[in-house]
Amino acid sequence: MSTMGKGRLEAFSDGVLAIIITVMVLEMKVPHGGALADLAPMLPVFLSYVLSFIYVGIYWNNHHHMLQAARGVNATVMWANLHLLFWLSLTPFVTGWMGENRGAWPAALYGVDLSMAGLAYSLLLLSIRRLDPAVGRAVGRDFKGLVSVTFYLVGIGLAFVNVWLAYGCFIIPALLWLVPDRRMERVKSASAG
Repeated sequence: MSTMGKGRLEAFSDGVLAIIITVMVLEMKVPHGGALADLAPMLPVFLSYVLSFIYVGIYWNNHHHMLQAARGVNATVMWANLHLLFWLSLTPFVTGWMGENRGAWPAALYGVDLSMAGLAYSLLLLSIRRLDPAVGRAVGRDFKGLVSVTFYLVGIGLAFVNVWLAYGCFIIPALLWLVPDRRMERVKSASAG
């Protein structure tokens, strides 16, 4: 299977992710009033934004490292990448709904979007692994990815029991991914050496 350059895919993805972050911040409305207390009702919206900003940042970081490690891309990788970007593009909507409403359905839908983005990332990784076996060896079983999706799915169910437990299930994977994933850097170093 032939490969092609990955520069356009990286640039397009970076642009989409930058737009997603921009849309999320534009969704936060400025409070009416100049007192510090006027910001208090904005706290849930702001915290939802922070969590989603972290997730988009995690995807951007890992996406960048994965594409740097890959030798090239093909049509399958490009479609898998679009699939990931589709689910990430829904992040501003689910973030806004969850921030404005602390009910079960907004939290559950947020978890669905996280789950689908996680699945889409795994499919993108799988398509790159098939194209470049060195990436597959570096990633191994992708324990953090499996743990993350498990937390998201549990969080979806817990949203209908206790929304705060669901939020916890969405925060824990973000904390796990804040520790940088060096697997792709090892592939890049090995191919350079």
